[in-house]
Amino acid sequence: MRSITIEGGLTVALRRSARARRMVLRVPHAGGEAVLTLPLHAPLAEGEAFARSRRSWLEAALTRRPAPRCVAHGALLPVEGRPLAVTPAPALRAPRIEADALLVPEARPAGPVVAAFLRQLALARLRPECDRLAALLGREARAIVLRDTRSRWGSCTSDGRLMFNWRLAMAPPQVLAYVAAHEVAHLAHMDHSPRFWAAVERLMPGHAPQRAWLKQNGGGLMLWRFRD
Repeated sequence: MRSITIEGGLTVALRRSARARRMVLRVPHAGGEAVLTLPLHAPLAEGEAFARSRRSWLEAALTRRPAPRCVAHGALLPVEGRPLAVTPAPALRAPRIEADALLVPEARPAGPVVAAFLRQLALARLRPECDRLAALLGREARAIVLRDTRSRWGSCTSDGRLMFNWRLAMAPPQVLAYVAAHEVAHLAHMDHSPRFWAAVERLMPGHAPQRAWLKQNGGGLMLWRFRD
């Protein structure tokens, strides 16, 4: 992804989108560069001029952005929608949940251990859910891939591969289920047409609260850092 630097040393990443109808400047809630999305045929010079014209807004948005949170002993980390205290435990080989604590091996760095735990949890929840939902549509997911993306919670390729952000293990189970339904619906409709949203509603009736939760709270999940 190409980037430009504007006055004040601010860096803006440029990307093009076939779905974009106008230029949009966005500051990721979870950190990283600001992103300017351009329609496919918009002149690059116009994009650069637009970014420079929005410098004051960009500086203010970056200042308001919440600080990252570090996964360490004592942190209250959301796991499946409820806060758990990351707690070191001696002679423990793998993380486990006990009451309101997420126990982690005392002698190992908490961040990477917890990240691996969340990946396993996300896959354990997503795989059977996607299989169940795909069967309802008469489709089949070729593969499920987990990543730690900054801009999306899931995606579906034209050959039936589903990608999910493993941070969904931090969200309430019904929110994870909504994202699964959203991506599985793309197995039948590779767009966001009325037919696509009808498929989502068929797979998960009344999904609006889960969609709203993710829009309102998803940025907070992205703030967590699992490495120094």
